[in-house]
Order: sequence, then structure tokens, then C-alpha cells
Amino acid sequence: MKTVDFDYDLPESFIAQTPAEPRDSSRLMIVDRATGSLEHRIFGDIGAYLRPGDMLVANESRVIPARLFARKVPTGGKVELLLLARRDDVTWEVLVKGRKTAVGTRLALYRPGSPDPALHGEVIAWTESGGRLVRWQCPIEPLLDELGIVPLPPYIHTPLADPERYQTVYARDQGSVAAPTAGLHFTPDLLLSLREKGVQFAFVTLDIGLDTFRPVETENIRDHHIHTERCSLSAGAARQINQAKLEGRRVIAVGTTSVRVLETAARMAPGCQEKEARCGLQVVQAFSGATDLFIYPGFQFRVVDALITNFHLPRSSLLMLVSAFASRELILNAYEQAKEKGYRFFSFGDAMLIL
Repeated sequence: MKTVDFDYDLPESFIAQTPAEPRDSSRLMIVDRATGSLEHRIFGDIGAYLRPGDMLVANESRVIPARLFARKVPTGGKVELLLLARRDDVTWEVLVKGRKTAVGTRLALYRPGSPDPALHGEVIAWTESGGRLVRWQCPIEPLLDELGIVPLPPYIHTPLADPERYQTVYARDQGSVAAPTAGLHFTPDLLLSLREKGVQFAFVTLDIGLDTFRPVETENIRDHHIHTERCSLSAGAARQINQAKLEGRRVIAVGTTSVRVLETAARMAPGCQEKEARCGLQVVQAFSGATDLFIYPGFQFRVVDALITNFHLPRSSLLMLVSAFASRELILNAYEQAKEKGYRFFSFGDAMLIL
């Protein structure tokens, strides 16, 4: 299967630059996989398509203030850093914007208005993707709220007045450099109304890296090596999900990141074989670790029955994932209709519920 099969034309005017206010006023396209029909609502109406007992599974990872402004020691040269992934307690993979940041370069981070460095680090290696490994003198996470700012995707050019609008209302576990954007549409009141309806919730964690915005560049999608991301499914959440599947209730993933956690966990269930659709009573296995699961058409879903998602970039692994769930033809047709009806695309854009 060719990467070009997942390309589509999107004028820049369709890319949402600001979030909808309120959150649940964004538009919602309902895609029925069985009939191919499309409906158009607002996100606040999603409860009309959910049933008592449905299990919504959402990613509670929180975006960290991963954009940092450092100075070289002793020259004082400015360097912009973007934290990508933690390698150990004091070592991070970073993207560097600045000239001649070679291995051995020492860096200093400063609190706003302070002449004294708050933290020192050193570039210790290059990465295969062209980034750097930086070893800090101590863990950087406790200082990020003072030293960093929340990064926005590269296609968003309008400053965000309130950084919390790039967080879900249920975000808890810090670790992502990009938001799990399908969850941005939920408000506390909407979550409460769904619970009162009998909809249940379980939470997973997947720390999203910058590669989520990068297009697949190989000609054949099977030659693409997807980025590895840290994720976890707790024992409690696994029990909830297994019980829902045992009772025939729907498991609805909120976002592609939740899909990757769930389907990774399904492949870890005891006795689970690659070609089996189910693995006995234990459909998912609790775990904490890394996933490099690449989902594209032909993939066999074992857990997810429905999906809430946004509209994704052309040629992206995320577009391939939703095409695996609903068929490439149906998704690309839905995207064309979305353009005709003025939907907004990408992180701050509108949503889709695939049933």
C-alpha cells in the first residue's frame, strides 16, 4: 500500500488556529461504518450516539512546558530546545534550533528575570533523527513550569492566550509534547452528563511525541518505522475494559493514542496470538512500557468498537489508523465532505465519531 494513497489537498484556511469556545461547541461528524452515512452535529450532542454501559477510554497525558530557551556556556549564544522524550531521570532527547550545538556544548537555563542559571546541561550525543541528547545536572521536570512554555503544533501560528486550552480537562500525568486532541472537546459538564446517562470512563496514558505531526515519507507504508512512545494501562482500567468486553458493551477510544494503548495491551494478553480476534476473557493486559504499534489498513482491531477523533494531516500515520478502522475510501470521502461543509482541521479543529 502506497503512502500517496493517504494524501489529500487541504488549503491552509481549513487549519484551525484557535480552539472552539466553549470546547463542546466544535462540530461533530458522525461516520457510520456499516452504511457509509455521514451526519453533522456539534460535539455537545455526542450523548445522543452513546449508550448506557459504553466504555469511553481516554488518554490522560498532560502536555509539559517542553519549549525551552537556553544559552550556551560560556559564549551566551541563544539556543531554542524542544524536549521530545525522557531517556532516563536526567537525560532527554531534544530538538535544537540554533547553530553549532555540537556534542560537548554546555547549556544554561534561566528563570525569567534572573541573571543566575537555574539549571545546567550538556549535549552528550546526536540522535539518529538529527536531534540531541542533553544530560541535565538534575531532573528537569520540577522546573519546567518556571523555565518552559507549552509548545503548539507547527501549523498553529496564533498565540494561545490560555495554555490550558491545549490540555484536556482530565489531563493528569505530565509527559506529552503534544495534546491528545480528540479529548479537547470535552467539558466538565459534558463528562458529568455522560456519566449520568450511564456512560463509563477508563483512562490510559500515552506520552505523545513530536513525530505525531510528521508525514510518512516512505513510498510504501510498510517500510515506515513508527516512533516509539511511552504508555501505560493500569490494572484497574484493564479490569474495567475486560469486563465491558465480556458483557458485550462497546469500548470507545477517545483519540488515536488511546487506540494504540488498547490494541498494544490486547497483544500482551495471556495466550494471545497475532491472528486471534479474541484472547479469552482477558482481552487486554495491564502494562507499562513502550509501544511502536503501527496501525494501517488490514490491521485487526481486537478492543476498539468506536472511535472519537479529529481530522488528521495528509500522509500521516494517524490518517492511516482511522482509515484502518473505517476504510480509506470512507474516510477520504468524509474529509471531502468536511471541506465542503467548512469543518476545521487538525489539533484545534472539529471532531469525528466513527461508529
